Amino acid sequence: MKHILHNKAYLYLTEFFAGMSVMAVELGASRLLAPYFSSSQIVWTIIIGTIMIAMALGNIYGGRMADKNPDPDRLYGRLLVAAVWIAAIPAVGKYIILGISALLIFSVNSHFLIIAAFAACMVIFVFPLFLLGTVTPSLVKYTVDSLEDNGKTVGMLNASNTIGSILGTFLPTFVTIPAVGTSVTFLIFSGILLLLSLIYFISARVRSKKAAAAVLLFLICAVAGRSDSFAFWEDSLTYEGESVYNYLQVKEDADSVILSTNVLFGVQSVFTKDERLTGMYYDYAMAAPLMADVYGKERLDALILGMGTGTYATQCGRFFPHMAFEGVEIDEKITQLAGKYFALPQEIPVTTYDGRAYLNAVDKQYDVIMVDAYQDITIPFQMSSAEFFTLVKEHLKPDGVMVVNMNMRGKEKDNINEYLSDTIASVFDAVYTADVPGTTNRELFAGNSAQILQTMQENLSKETNAQLAELMERIAREMEPYEAGEHCMTDDKAPVELLGMRVIDELIRTEADYYKEIYEREGIAGLSDAL
Repeated sequence: MKHILHNKAYLYLTEFFAGMSVMAVELGASRLLAPYFSSSQIVWTIIIGTIMIAMALGNIYGGRMADKNPDPDRLYGRLLVAAVWIAAIPAVGKYIILGISALLIFSVNSHFLIIAAFAACMVIFVFPLFLLGTVTPSLVKYTVDSLEDNGKTVGMLNASNTIGSILGTFLPTFVTIPAVGTSVTFLIFSGILLLLSLIYFISARVRSKKAAAAVLLFLICAVAGRSDSFAFWEDSLTYEGESVYNYLQVKEDADSVILSTNVLFGVQSVFTKDERLTGMYYDYAMAAPLMADVYGKERLDALILGMGTGTYATQCGRFFPHMAFEGVEIDEKITQLAGKYFALPQEIPVTTYDGRAYLNAVDKQYDVIMVDAYQDITIPFQMSSAEFFTLVKEHLKPDGVMVVNMNMRGKEKDNINEYLSDTIASVFDAVYTADVPGTTNRELFAGNSAQILQTMQENLSKETNAQLAELMERIAREMEPYEAGEHCMTDDKAPVELLGMRVIDELIRTEADYYKEIYEREGIAGLSDAL
C-alpha cells in the first residue's frame, strides 16, 4: 500500500469528500435542470433515481475491482476522471440538455419532460457518480486489516461518508449556490476531488500523466464554465443570478422590465414604465377589486400570496389608489429585485414566508386575496388543496374575493386547472373563470357571496378610466360560472406534478406538431427558416 494510505485518516478523508461531492452534484443537478424542466417533485425523483442507479453500479464495480486489483492508483485515478467530468458540467451541460430536448421533441409524443429530464441526467451525471460510487468498496479493501475490527472500520467509513453527505447537502443550498452560483459550485467540489487525488499521487511519488492532464482539463473547464448564465443565447440581460429557490433573469427595454425565473417557460412578472396595462393576466385579475366593491369602500385590503416583484400590487395601485397591499414571497432575492428594478413602493410590506404558513400565522381578514404561487408544473401541493382554500376563505371578509392565476390551461379533460377549479368550487359559494386571450392563463374568481359578479357590474359604472372600463366590461361578458365537479384535491392527495405534466406535454406536443409539419413538407431548410 502507498505510504500516505498507511494513515487511515486520509482514507476517511477521501470517503468524507466523496460523500460530500455526491450530494453537492445532486443539488447542483437540480439547479442545472430546473430552468429547462422545472424543479418539481417529478424532476427531483428523476435526479435521485438516476444518482442511486449510478451509485449502485459504482458500488458493484468498485467492489469487484478492489478484489481483482487493489491498487489505490486506480481509485484515485477514477477520482481524477470524476473531478474533470464534474468540472465540465457547467461548460457543456446546458448544451447537452438543449440538444437532447431538441432530438426528443420530434420523436416523443407524451411524457416529454420525464423522458428528456431522465435522458439528460443519464448523459450528464451517471458516469461521474458511478466513479464516486466505487470509492467505498475500494476504501474498505484498504482499511480493513483483520476480521477483529472490520465492523468498526467499515462503520467509520460509513460515518465519514454520511457526515460528508450532510455538509454536501447544506453547503450548496445555503452557501455556495446563493453566493457564487451553480456553475462555480460544480467547480468548487470538482476542485476538492482533484486536490484529494493530487495529494495522493504527489505523496506516493507517482508520476502520473493522467494527473497532469486532469489539472489542465480542469483549468480549461474552469475558464469555459465559470459563467452562471443559463440563457447563453441572451446578450442583453439586465440581471442574471440565482437564489436559494430560483434561477432569476431580468430583461429591460424602453417600455417594460420583465422577470423570468426560468429560461423556457415565459414571464413571471412585468413592470410597464408608461403605466399602461400589461396585456397579461394581471389585467384580468384586476376584476377582483371590482367584485369586492372597490368603489364602495374607503379602503380595500389586499393580500398577495406569491408577490413576485409586485406587478399586481403596482398595477392595482395605479387604478385603485385606496387599495392597501401586503405581500408574501418565499424568495427574498425576488423581493430585493422588486425594489431595485420593478419600482415596488417601499411602503408595501412583503413577508418572506410560505403563503400557507403565513395564513396560519395571521388572523387578519382581507377584501382581496390573490393566489399567484403556481409556476408551470411547480405547483406547491400545500397551496392547491381544499384545506388551503378553506384557510383562504377564513381570511376573507364576508364580501371578499379570492383570485387565482392558473397558468396551464389545457384542452384535455381532467387537467390540472379542472382539479384546481373543482377543489375551489367545493369550498366557495360562487366561482367564476375567464381565460386570458393569447396565453395559457385562466383567472378564477371565488367569493362567499353569490353577488360578486353583480357587484363588479355596479362598480364598472363608476370606473372613470376608459381603457380599464373597456377591458373590465369585456371580462364581465366572458366570465363563466363554475360548478364543482368530482375532482377535489386534499393535503393527503394532491397529484399536482403529474397533472401539470400532462398539460405541459399537451402544450409541447401542440407546438412540436407545427414544426413537424414544416419539417415533413420543407425539410431541414424549411425548419431552419421557421426557427
